[in-house]
Amino acid sequence: SFKSYESTQNISDINLNKRTKSIYTPLELQFIEMKKQYKDAVLCVECGYKYRFFGEDAEIAAKELNIYCHQDHNFMTASIPSHRLFVHVRRLVAKGYKVGVVKQMETAALKAAGENKSSLFSRKLTALYTKSTLIGEDILFKEIYDSADVEEVTTDVPDNYLLCICENGENLKDRKKGDTVIGIMAIQPTTGEVIFDSFRDGASRSELESRILHLQPVEIILPSSLSDQSEKLINSITSM
Repeated sequence: SFKSYESTQNISDINLNKRTKSIYTPLELQFIEMKKQYKDAVLCVECGYKYRFFGEDAEIAAKELNIYCHQDHNFMTASIPSHRLFVHVRRLVAKGYKVGVVKQMETAALKAAGENKSSLFSRKLTALYTKSTLIGEDILFKEIYDSADVEEVTTDVPDNYLLCICENGENLKDRKKGDTVIGIMAIQPTTGEVIFDSFRDGASRSELESRILHLQPVEIILPSSLSDQSEKLINSITSM
């Protein structure tokens, strides 16, 4: 009995908002777990016929999308109709945010007929959108939307490249001079176009600079270890 009491206490501690001393709802706990995995993304959580934002995500959505945000239980919250998801995802991405779409994995009808009809809907992240990966069913234009909706967002996010860079100093002498062999791959997700190249570059990184300026990528993926010369160049370009 002591063990079961201890388990109950631990569960209560986890479910308790330490700041407000109130209990988190099952949906709030579900959001907290998802947010731990995707801390740098604004999460749109499907709840029936709308998508909801929670906490700081709700405040961001209210500011950028000009929608109402209010306190609900333990979090600030805001919502958008599900049929307007593609408009608002594109708007947030155009503002520089990474946006995650969290969908219900079961319908209300199937859930009502199942054994777990009283439990929380299962949800999971089904898409993660950035400026270079703005493709997928959530943001495609569909016939049910009027022309005003399409015009509202078509110019928000340009089609641009996602660029991946890697480098390899062949020997100690080259590394000391700053010389290295660099490989790049640029991908255009909306068209499937792929550009790749490998070249030797000096300490000034002029070859790398010319390729980055030519491609104009909206996102750059870097290795965990990067030379000081390359890092300095990329920082100077991305801060323009």
